Amino acid sequence: MKLVISSQVPEEILAPLKGVYSLDYHNSQVPLTKDELKEKIKDADALLCPLSDKIDGDLMEAGKNLKMIANYGAGFDNIDLEAAKERNIVVTNAPAPSSAVSTAELTFALILASARKLVAGDKMLRRGEFHGWRPTFYLGSQLQGKTLGIIGLGNIGKNVANRALAFGMEVIYYSRTRKEDMEKEGLVYKDFESVLKEADILTLHTAYVPDLHHMISKKEFALMKDSALLINASRGPVVDEAALVDALKEGQIAGAGLDVYEREPAVEEGLLELDQVILSPHLGNATFAARLEMAENAKDNLLQFARGEKPQNQVN
Repeated sequence: MKLVISSQVPEEILAPLKGVYSLDYHNSQVPLTKDELKEKIKDADALLCPLSDKIDGDLMEAGKNLKMIANYGAGFDNIDLEAAKERNIVVTNAPAPSSAVSTAELTFALILASARKLVAGDKMLRRGEFHGWRPTFYLGSQLQGKTLGIIGLGNIGKNVANRALAFGMEVIYYSRTRKEDMEKEGLVYKDFESVLKEADILTLHTAYVPDLHHMISKKEFALMKDSALLINASRGPVVDEAALVDALKEGQIAGAGLDVYEREPAVEEGLLELDQVILSPHLGNATFAARLEMAENAKDNLLQFARGEKPQNQVN
């Protein structure tokens, strides 16, 4: 069987796969174009792809022999599941416990950097504008005593909450289901609008479904404190980036820290011009531990499929 791997992956998983599949390995960080990927999968039985590859029905149609798509990542909104179902193509994802921890840590890095203006301060110093300590120079916000609002309290949201509690923050949350275990730890459940209104820092940790497109837009920014910070390390399309630019320019909120983007890898032009925004290149779970754990899960899914077993992480 032929397996196309459309992006560079950890070397550790290649040897086991070579024992079962004939590999067509794109050993590069540069993504294949859609036409290049079409050409590669035209005689492939399986595809291992990152979540940045958009796998739609048109692409699947080019892979006449395609029987499995193994997504390298916990999410799978990059794959048209309905098109896969129509063609009897098995789709798997690669969740990893380390991914939630790594993404929560990156989220907190954005929170701290935004609250203390670290990136803008770094740029200012490099421009030669630092003239020594002064009582009112470059003041930021202390986290202790501030209210962190979390939208979406899955594994990542819970990890962020635990870190916030350690910093002495008040934590409120909105989620589709109440999390009584976390409420026993001190979290307070609020409705969606109340979280927006009360949060000093609002952080998003929802999965992405079409209903959540632009969940945070003009109306939501109008509800937030003018001193509030927005953090997004979930999915780009949940935030209306054009509305975010307007909210920042008009002083509706004070700043933002983003790790994901609405039209990734493109970024709203206006965001690039604003010093009160920290832009991170989708590094949420970009740690050695998390990515290797994902790789092992993706590899196991592919090997199980090759043996005629149901893959452990089948999502369709």
